[in-house]
Amino acid sequence: MSGRIELRGLRAVGTHGVLPEELARAQPFELDLDLELDLEPAVATDDVTDTVDYGAVAEMAGRVVATESFRLLESLAARIADTVMADPRVESVTVAVRKLHPPVAGDLASAGVRLTRRRPPAGPPS
Repeated sequence: MSGRIELRGLRAVGTHGVLPEELARAQPFELDLDLELDLEPAVATDDVTDTVDYGAVAEMAGRVVATESFRLLESLAARIADTVMADPRVESVTVAVRKLHPPVAGDLASAGVRLTRRRPPAGPPS
């Protein structure tokens, strides 16, 4: 049973950006994550150890935002996606990262990126 774990509106503070002031002062970011995986084991047992713990995923993603630094939101999103994909149960992950106070002229609520990582299809047995 393929399914999706959805995390919405995770907020974390970090130093990511191209401009010197973005790297000198932490700013708020917001994340959404969609994890595709087989939910059947968890459905059958009703046990969190048979699924991906979304609390642990949220903590990990927040830690990446808070402790690492990237110039581009694309790189930040990719780092989060690669970390989530370290769990072999995750078939794919989509990560959306939004900078909530982008340094641009005008009234812009946020600027962001969304990317998806998928496991390559399994090839035929050798």
